Amino acid sequence: MFARTVAVVGTGYVGLTTGACLASLGHRVVCADIDETKVAALSRGEIAIREPGLAELVAEGLAAGRLSFVVGAGEALKELESEGRPVEVMFLCVPTPMGVGGVADLAAVEAVVEEVREAMPPGCVVVNKSTVPVGTADRTAELLGREDVEVASNPEFLREGSAVHDFLHPDRIVVGSNSSQDAAERVAALYARLGAPTVLTDAASAEMIKYAANCFLAMKLSYVNALAELCERVDADVADVTEGMGYDRRIGQAFLSPGPGWGGSCLPKDTHALLQVADSADFEFRLLRASIDTNTRQFQRMVDKVRVAVTGRRGGPLTKTRLALFGLTFKAGTDDLRDSPALGVAALLRQAGAELVGYDPGVPVGSAAAATLDPRMLTLVDDPYEAAAGAEAIVVLTEWPEFRSLDWTRLAETVASRTVVDTRNLLDPAVVRRAGFAWSGIGRQARESPQARVGSR
Repeated sequence: MFARTVAVVGTGYVGLTTGACLASLGHRVVCADIDETKVAALSRGEIAIREPGLAELVAEGLAAGRLSFVVGAGEALKELESEGRPVEVMFLCVPTPMGVGGVADLAAVEAVVEEVREAMPPGCVVVNKSTVPVGTADRTAELLGREDVEVASNPEFLREGSAVHDFLHPDRIVVGSNSSQDAAERVAALYARLGAPTVLTDAASAEMIKYAANCFLAMKLSYVNALAELCERVDADVADVTEGMGYDRRIGQAFLSPGPGWGGSCLPKDTHALLQVADSADFEFRLLRASIDTNTRQFQRMVDKVRVAVTGRRGGPLTKTRLALFGLTFKAGTDDLRDSPALGVAALLRQAGAELVGYDPGVPVGSAAAATLDPRMLTLVDDPYEAAAGAEAIVVLTEWPEFRSLDWTRLAETVASRTVVDTRNLLDPAVVRRAGFAWSGIGRQARESPQARVGSR
C-alpha cells in the first residue's frame, strides 16, 4: 500500500529529484512536465541530468510502479484519480527565473495553478517547492480560490551534484502554511522516514528561510574572496587563515574556499530576489548588496590576475593571447553553466581580446550544455591537452578533481608559456612547479603549501 499520493509538477533538478526520492520512500508519485519529448525519455528511464544516484532511483520507481511521468499537471491529477486514490499533495517545482529588476518570475507557478484550480480534489495541499518570493503562498491561495484546498511552502535545500544525497539526508525539513497546522504536518509527514529535524512555521517564514540560507552562504563566499585579496596585500596565506577560522564551530569549514566568484542557478537569483523583498519593505540591505558587488568585482579581479601572470603587470594587454580555460561549469560534478563565474570571467577575458579554448569534463562537445555556449566567446574541446596547446596560460576556473591528476609535465611541453592561474586553489603548487610552471593562486603566498585545498560551492 502506497503511503501517500503525490503529484510533482516540473522535472528539473528539484522536481525530478523530489519525485524520485519520494517514490523511494514508498509514496505513489506522478511527475508532470510540459515537454513531451522529455516525458517520453523519463518514462523509459532516460535521465539527461548529471546527478549521482538519480537514474537508479528513477529506474527503481518505474519498475515498482510507484513513479510515472505524464504531460501536463492536469494529466497527473487524472492518472491518480483513475487509480482510485486522488492526489493528496501537489508539489510545484517549476522554474522561477530572475525577471526584470531581480524579481522572481512566477509565470510558470501561476500557469500551473490556473490549469489545476478546478480539478484539485478537496483536502489536497498545494506545495510551493520552487524558490519563490515571500508572499507567494498567499498569492497561490488567492489564485486557487478554493477554501477546501490548502497551500503550503516547503523550500528545497538541494545542491547540484549531491541532490539525491541531500534529499535523503537533509539537515532539516521546513514547512510553512497559513492554511492550517494540519496542512503543514501532512506535508512534513511525507519525509517522516528520514528522521530529520522539522521546522513547522507560517508560509512567509518558510519562504524567507530559503532566501536567508542561500544569501548567507553568498555573503560567506564574498567575505572569503575579499579576505583572500587582503591576504595577498599583507602577505598572509588565505588557506591557513581559513583553516584556522573553520575550526571555530560557530563558523565551520564549509564555504570558506576562495574562488573566481559565486554563481549557479540559485545564489545570483536568490540574492537579487531578497534585495527586492528588502526594497519592497523599505529596508536598505547594505550587507547583502555589498556581497553582490564584491562578487561582481571578483570576476574582474581574476582577469587582473591573469594579466599580471601573462604580462607582468595588472594593465597588461591580452589581445590575441591564447588562454586555456580548465572548467566552465559553476561547480564541479555538474554540467550546469547557468550564471557560472567561470563564464563570467571568460566573458571579460574575451572582451579584453584574449583567444579562449575551454575544456570541462561535464560539458563535452556536442552535448546539450555545450550548445548553450557562445562560440564567439570560446572554442570548446574534449581534451585538456588540446586546450593547453600553444596557450600563454592555463586558467583553472572550476574545481574538478580531475585537473589535479593531469600530467603536468606533458602539459608543460604543450603550452607556449608555463603559467598557471589557479582561481580555485585546486592544484598542489609543488606538483605544478616541479613541472616547470609558475603557479598563481588566490590569496596564497608564494611558498609551497603541503596540500591543495578544495572547497564546496
